Amino acid sequence: MLRCTAQHFAGQRARIILPTQSIASPNKAHTGLHLFQPVIDRRCASLKTLMPLSPPAARERLHLRRVSYEGFRRDDGLIDIEAHITDTKDRDYKLAMGTRSKDIPVHQMWARVTIDRSFAVIDIEAVTDDMPYPGQCDRIGPEYKKLIGANLLKGFRKSIAEHMGGIKGCTHLSELLGYLPTAAVQTFAGIRNETESHDGKKPFQLDSCHALATTSETVRVYYPKWYVGETADAAT
Repeated sequence: MLRCTAQHFAGQRARIILPTQSIASPNKAHTGLHLFQPVIDRRCASLKTLMPLSPPAARERLHLRRVSYEGFRRDDGLIDIEAHITDTKDRDYKLAMGTRSKDIPVHQMWARVTIDRSFAVIDIEAVTDDMPYPGQCDRIGPEYKKLIGANLLKGFRKSIAEHMGGIKGCTHLSELLGYLPTAAVQTFAGIRNETESHDGKKPFQLDSCHALATTSETVRVYYPKWYVGETADAAT
């Protein structure tokens, strides 16, 4: 199966074909085309070469985990972040309850977290559809409402560990929720100006990673107001 995505470079549309699995076999590494190697449409000869992973060793896939996050703006002004995780095997496999078909996920879990513009958690819902231990794993979902009132940008992962860590919660649901902060930040990035802070404070994304350190070239160019590194004149 091939997945096509369109990207623009230098005002030209490029068609990049990315194989989502081996063309020869879904489980074996294809020898003719690197799994992550893009095939560039000839109409885009000037497109810069992408940076794929290095070609893998001969191998067989055993497990596939897919995780997705979607951000929605509600009519009432709040934001919903919906998260979904699935674990699947490439062959039938044994569980304590017996052999399970490869067509049935090991895990399939959903979460919806409602937040306001300050990233405070207004509501949360967690549901488990597929699990190793039916009737047991799926009982924990309502307990995640304990996270209501937490803030995604203020120690949210610590709140998960305190309220839902270990036997208090589900390992996979907690892990799924742990990546909500960055998913929420990306959701807001499309609906408000990243370079300005409404309250006059430093934009929340600055000093959150190496590229956005206030001493970095990124901040000097795109957020000059908040740049604290040496200027070219001062350096000389």
